[in-house]
Amino acid sequence: MATRGFVGRRSPEETQKRLPPGQHRVEDFPILQIGPNPTIDLATWRFTLREGAKPLKSWSWDEFQALPRTAWQGDIHCVTKWSKFDTGWEGVSFDDVLADAGIAAPTDFLLAEGYDDYSTNVPVADLAGGRAMIATHYEGAPIEPDHGGPARLFVPHLYLWKSAKWLKGLRFTKKDEAGFWEMRGYHMYGDPWREQRYTSD
Repeated sequence: MATRGFVGRRSPEETQKRLPPGQHRVEDFPILQIGPNPTIDLATWRFTLREGAKPLKSWSWDEFQALPRTAWQGDIHCVTKWSKFDTGWEGVSFDDVLADAGIAAPTDFLLAEGYDDYSTNVPVADLAGGRAMIATHYEGAPIEPDHGGPARLFVPHLYLWKSAKWLKGLRFTKKDEAGFWEMRGYHMYGDPWREQRYTSD
């Protein structure tokens, strides 16, 4: 995942070019979730890759922290129409997770699954090739629980609901299965630039 450099003040025209359709820029970091934060103990935290119900590889927190690190800086976009510019994230790329597991992705789709029982679907092609990470740090500090810490999926080119908070694993699926919001009418893909908010979009 390539790191993009921080840039200075931009003109209103440049700012508008960075906003996907229907979005507005915010300076804060809104907190949106479906329920209370789950209680997660790093001593028992596990991140697991599965193919269906079959475990492929699992890491403890210390084992996960020992994996190669990657950083990314850029803009994020929420389906609720806010965008935040020049955010900085750090974690372990999806590619490095697969490399440490010694596997290639066994299917073309997966569900990201959280400790709060949340799930969201993402095509493997949208995670591979440096396009996504399991993020553990935001702006140089551990991700706060309100924003999905200790670890969340981070897929910056899709609406932020695809970046599942409180991540406990990725489960490869044979077909593109709907997750929590997708079953409730959200778009199966969620590209901000095509304004894919809902199934009808």
